[in-house]
Amino acid sequence: MSDNLTEDSTGIDAGGLLTIPRSELDFRTSRSSGAGGQHVNKTSSRVEISWNILKSIALSDEQRQLLMQKLGSRVSEEGAVRVVASETRSQLRNRQAAEQRLGELIAKSLTVQKKRKPTRKPRAANEARLTEKKKHSDKKRNRRRAAE
Repeated sequence: MSDNLTEDSTGIDAGGLLTIPRSELDFRTSRSSGAGGQHVNKTSSRVEISWNILKSIALSDEQRQLLMQKLGSRVSEEGAVRVVASETRSQLRNRQAAEQRLGELIAKSLTVQKKRKPTRKPRAANEARLTEKKKHSDKKRNRRRAAE
């Protein structure tokens, strides 16, 4: 787990902004696809976590609205966001990876970006551009006269 995302028995901490209660999470396991030989064919190591944003009691109305806006394409019609992990052969490690991904996704989505402050181009830079443009124009003009 990363430093800002910690896990305890009650829930998943999403960057200190929110704790997602484990009681609101739906875990589902299935057989993983891809390489792995006989192990893949007989164990359910793929983990899928689903969390319903609309029904969650951990969210304020502002947080819920922000998540629905930022995760629009990832949220199902019922309001659930889904995270899947199937990298390892261990169901436990895949579960931990899926929980970490969910925490990171929610933390990133709840972070409000600072509004961009537009900057002005310095006058000296504009003058330098115009001077260079004028020199280039003069060079082209001089070539034209020499060719005639």
